[in-house]
Amino acid sequence: MRNATHASCARAFVFFVAYGLLASAGTASAADELPVRRIALFSSGVGYFEHSGTIAGDYRALLPFSAAAVNDVLKSLIINDPGTANPSVTYASDDTLAKTLKSLAVDLSGNPGLPDILLGLRGSEVRVSVPDEVVGRIVGVETRFGAERPDGTMTQSAYLTLFNASGLRSVNVAEIASLTFTDPAISRDFTRALDVLLAERGQETRTLSVNLPGTGSRKATLGYVIPAPVWKVSYRLDLSAKTPLLQGWAIVDNAGDMDWENVELTLVTGRPVSFIQNLYPPLHLSRPVLPLSIAGIAGAETYDSGFGGADEEEAYAAEESLAYEFKAREAPAPAARMALRDEMPAKDKASLAQGDVETAAVRSAGDQFLFTVKKPVSLSRQNGAMIPLVESSVAAERVSVFSGKKAFSGGMVHPMLCAVLENTTGMKLPAGPITVFEDASYAGDALIEFFPERDKRIIAYGEDLSVTGSVTATSAQDTVGVSVARGVLTIRRTLTNRRDYTLKNASARERKLLVEHPITQGATLAAPSKFEEKTDAVYRFAAKLPGAGEITLSVREQTPVSETILLAQQGLDALVYYSTSGEIPGKVRSAIEKAVGFRRAVDARQIELARLDERRKDRMAEQDRIRKNLEAAGNETQQGKEYLRKMGALDAEIENLVGQIDGARKALADAKDELSRYLSGLTVE
Repeated sequence: MRNATHASCARAFVFFVAYGLLASAGTASAADELPVRRIALFSSGVGYFEHSGTIAGDYRALLPFSAAAVNDVLKSLIINDPGTANPSVTYASDDTLAKTLKSLAVDLSGNPGLPDILLGLRGSEVRVSVPDEVVGRIVGVETRFGAERPDGTMTQSAYLTLFNASGLRSVNVAEIASLTFTDPAISRDFTRALDVLLAERGQETRTLSVNLPGTGSRKATLGYVIPAPVWKVSYRLDLSAKTPLLQGWAIVDNAGDMDWENVELTLVTGRPVSFIQNLYPPLHLSRPVLPLSIAGIAGAETYDSGFGGADEEEAYAAEESLAYEFKAREAPAPAARMALRDEMPAKDKASLAQGDVETAAVRSAGDQFLFTVKKPVSLSRQNGAMIPLVESSVAAERVSVFSGKKAFSGGMVHPMLCAVLENTTGMKLPAGPITVFEDASYAGDALIEFFPERDKRIIAYGEDLSVTGSVTATSAQDTVGVSVARGVLTIRRTLTNRRDYTLKNASARERKLLVEHPITQGATLAAPSKFEEKTDAVYRFAAKLPGAGEITLSVREQTPVSETILLAQQGLDALVYYSTSGEIPGKVRSAIEKAVGFRRAVDARQIELARLDERRKDRMAEQDRIRKNLEAAGNETQQGKEYLRKMGALDAEIENLVGQIDGARKALADAKDELSRYLSGLTVE
C-alpha cells in the first residue's frame, strides 16, 4: 500500500462504507496507538467504527468482536496504511476448536475423562505411579464391576492395561497418582490442546489479528461495520411563540463493551441495503464422484445400411452445427472489476440555523442524510445519551382537521387539533415523535414520518372538543345522452354523490378547518371547484369556522354511468317501456315504437303456433284413447265400427293441423327475420 493512488482509493472506500452502514462496537481492544476516533450510527441497525492513530515499524492490532459481528467485519473491514505493502488479517475459523483438537495426538474435544483420554492413546508409552512406578504401552481400558449397591446397581471401576518387558499389567485408574508420556510429541500436543481450549474459552468473542508490516512512523486507520442499536430522534414543537420553534434530539446507545472517548459521531438517516452473509464459517462444496477412466471391454455394435453420400452444402451445414456446439461451451470472459473512487467527498458545507442549543452539522450523501455532532462525544459503555440534532424556527399553522370518513361511520365527531408544518430547517428530518407545547403548556403528542426539506406535513396532537360535526349523504342520476347503434340502445347517465358536512363551534375562538373528503374512485369533483390539497385518498377543503358559529360544506362528485341494451333480446314489455320513457328522446322513442310493432307480430305468431301445436297434441291424445277402446271392443262390433269412424276423422284433422303448424312456423320465422333486419339496421343518434 505504499502506492499513493492505492492509498487514495482506500481512503475513498473508507468514506463510502462509513456512510453506507454502521454498528455498536464489541470489545474493540486494538493497541493504544489506534483508538476509535470516528463512529457513524445508521438508522438501518448497523454502525461504522474507525480506529486511527500513528504506528511505527511492524504493527499488529488485535480486534475482538462478538461472534455475531464477525460476518459483518469480514464483509466490511477497510485498512488504510500507506507504509505497508503486505497487510494481512488472520483469525481462527468457526470450527477451529473442534477440528484442531481432533487433529492432535491427544483429543480433548467433548470434555473427556482420563479413561477416555488413555483409550484414545492406545499403543503409546506412559509412566504411571500407583504408587510404585510402572512404564508400559497402553493396551486398552476396561470397565470392571464390583460389589452390589443397596439400590441393586453394581460398582464400576476403570482399569488400564499396560504392556512392558514383564508382560501385561492391569492398573486401577482411580489409584493412579501421576501419569506422564514418554513421547515428547504427545506432551507437546497435550499442551497445545490445552492452549486451544484456553483461547476459545470465551465462545462469544472472536479476535481478528490485523498485521501491518512496515517501517517508520505513519498514520494508519482501520474501519469496519458491525451491528448497532438504531439511533432514534424525538422532537419538541412550541406553538406558543410568535414564530413556532422546532427542537430535535438524537437518542443514541453505546451497547458495546468499549467506552467512547472523544469520538467524532455521525448519525445517518436513510434506507440503505444491509444484509448479513455467512463469510465466517468455512464452506465446503460437495463434488460428484466419477468412475475411473479404465479401458474396459468394447460392446457389440450393429450398423444400418445407408443411402447415397450427402452433397457439399449439407456436409458444410453439419460442420457448422458441430462448430457452434463446441463454441457455445466456451467459458465467458471475466467481467471488468469496478474501480474505486479516488477522491473523498467534500467536507461539511451545509450550515444549520441554530438557537441556544448547539446542534449537528448536516449534509447529504446520495439519498441519505448525515448529522455530524459538532463536538467530540464521550459515552461510557452500556449507556445512552440525548444529543442536540436541530433547533430552528419553522412555518407552522394551527388547524382543525375533520375526517369525513370517520363522520360517515355515524354520529357526531370532533375534528383533530393539528398543525400544518413546513420544513424550513434546511435539512431532511428523520421520522419520530413530536411533543407539542401550546400556550406555555403541554398540548399533546404527535408522530411524523420522514420529513424532506420544504415539504409540508399535518401533525395531529389532540381532539378539538369545542367543535362537532356530522355528514349527510345523497345521490342522484341524470340522463345525459341516449343513442341507438345497429340495434344496441346506449343510455349515458351521470351519478352525482353529494355529502353535506355540518360543523358547529362552541368556543369563542375562530377555527381554520380542513375537511377531509374521501375520494370516490372514477369520479370527478363537481363542487367546490377548488381544494386546498389532494392526496391519494382524500380531498382537503379549507374553511373558516367563526366563534360560536356554524357552517355547512357541500361536496359533489360525479361519476359517468353507461347502460347498454341489446334490443333484439328484449321482450315486448321492455320495448314498450323504452318507447314511452320520458328519459328517451322523441326520435329514439319513435324508432323503438316501430320495433314494438314487429315484436307484437312475432309474439302473435308464437302464440298461434303454440295454439296449433297444443291442439295437435290434444287430437293425438284422443286418437290414442280411441285406439285402446277399439282394441277392447274389436273391429266387428258395432262399437268397434264407431271407433274406426272416429279414428279416420281424427287422422284427417291431425293431418290438417300439421299443415297449419308448418305454415305458422314459417310465418314466425318471417316475423323474426323482419324484426332482426329492422333492429340490425337501426341507428339513431
